[in-house]
Amino acid sequence: MNKNRYLSKVIDSNLKTKMVFIGGARQVGKTTLAKEIIAPLFGNSEYYNWDFAPDRNRLKKLEFPGEPSLLILDEIHKLRGWKRFLKGIYDTQKDRYRFLVTGSARLNIFRRGGDSLQGRYHYYTLHPFSFSELMNHTPVIEPGQELQFTGNNSADTLNSLLQFGGFPEPFLSQSRRTLRRWHAEKLERLFREDIRETEDIRDFSNLKLLGDMLPQKAGAPLSVNAIREDLEVSHKAVTNWLNILEQFYYHFRIYPFAGSKVRSIKKAPKLYLVDWSEIEDEGARFENLIASHLLKTIDFLRESEGYKTELFYLRGTDGKEVNFLITHDGKPWFAVEAKLTETAPSPQLRYFKERLQTPYTYQVIRKSGVDILRDGIRIISSDKFLGGVG
Repeated sequence: MNKNRYLSKVIDSNLKTKMVFIGGARQVGKTTLAKEIIAPLFGNSEYYNWDFAPDRNRLKKLEFPGEPSLLILDEIHKLRGWKRFLKGIYDTQKDRYRFLVTGSARLNIFRRGGDSLQGRYHYYTLHPFSFSELMNHTPVIEPGQELQFTGNNSADTLNSLLQFGGFPEPFLSQSRRTLRRWHAEKLERLFREDIRETEDIRDFSNLKLLGDMLPQKAGAPLSVNAIREDLEVSHKAVTNWLNILEQFYYHFRIYPFAGSKVRSIKKAPKLYLVDWSEIEDEGARFENLIASHLLKTIDFLRESEGYKTELFYLRGTDGKEVNFLITHDGKPWFAVEAKLTETAPSPQLRYFKERLQTPYTYQVIRKSGVDILRDGIRIISSDKFLGGVG
């Protein structure tokens, strides 16, 4: 497997002009990307981890290398007033140092209070391994155009990705025992070391119970009221906890597309996990895998290229539903329906294709070796489809 990650080149290029922020889930590979892939591209580098007391003290004393260097600042968002602190260092030292900031939370959301860092950084989200990345293939994607697929299919790679998820440690181990232990340790550290240190939460027990509940809710419309009743807490508390878990990259939500040509429900987002290997139901895990790949695609196009791409799902007031719709400049680009085995074109996919004039529609199935066009809908194997997205 290629050691480089998909963000390596764009980060290297951006560091020449601005700070670069890398957000992403705990253990998704941010530190490895910074220290082992990006740092060697520079003559000198220095790593500071805010969770490590000696590094914390060096930062407080503004103790930096004598030589011009790349400064890697990890988890600095845990410092109260970190934005103001970083702005001061950057504004006075940017001619001498390059700044790479990493964190296991959405650093763009953490930009609260104090002076703004506006115009001083580029923000990137590091996602777990995807199929194309594991195949050492970089798809060429042009927003608004049809996706391009290669013949580099691999059912074995897809099976491993479905079973072990895309986080480096469990995926590379290919061990169910390692995966089970990794799940338990990841969640414990998320609550104990990340959320507790940055959020004022008194009811941690119910927050953890919510985390235990979410894998069973992946791929379904999310009812805050139902969760509130199960936990016997307020609507406000559940909403706050969901926002916090999303902020720390535990899950993400997608919302129904609202357009003039389709009567859509206004709320009810669907929830997916960043680590789909936690999901037991095969169909829900497969749908989550597709959702995660599509999210990675639109994040990269937006963060790296500046395209206005978004991910939605389609659900009308009449109950018709399609798993995913990707838009470009607010207009439908392509729709995706995830199916384990069904090769007959989805009537709902056909309905929304005609109703929204969606240029491209894909019915992605689990079985390998399928690629046919029926009624304007391309029915395609997931390993081939995922090779054409991020």
